[in-house]
Amino acid sequence: MRKTRHALGLFALAGIGGLGVDTLVCYAGLALGLHFSLARLISFLCAVYFTWQVNRRWTFAAGTVPPASWMEWWRYLGAMLGGGAVNYLVSAVAVHFLPAWPLTPLLAVAAGSLAGMSLNFISARLLVFKRS
Repeated sequence: MRKTRHALGLFALAGIGGLGVDTLVCYAGLALGLHFSLARLISFLCAVYFTWQVNRRWTFAAGTVPPASWMEWWRYLGAMLGGGAVNYLVSAVAVHFLPAWPLTPLLAVAAGSLAGMSLNFISARLLVFKRS
C-alpha cells in the first residue's frame, strides 16, 4: 500500500508537470489562432509525451529503466486515451459553461486533468509499466 501511495504521489507530480505542458501548449495554440479543440489535441499529445518520460523514469521505474521504446510509447498513449477522453470532455464542458476570460483555458485544462488522473494511473500501472 505504501508503495502504491508513493507511486500515486509521483504520478500526481508528473501530472502537474504535464498540466504545465498542456496549458502552455494550449495557450500557444490559441495565440496562433487554432480552435480550442485543435489546441487541446496538440497540447494533450505533448503532455502525454512529457508524462510518459517522467513516469517511465521515476514513477514506475523498478531499479534500472529499460531504454525507451516506441512500442511502450504507443501502449502508454493508448492507455492514456480513456483518461484523455474524460480530460477533454470535462475541459470542453468547462470552456462552454465558464465565462470567457483569460484564465478560462487554464481552469478547463486543470479540471480535465484532475478528472482523468485516476483512470490514467490505473491504466499506466496495469497496462504499460506492469513489471513481472
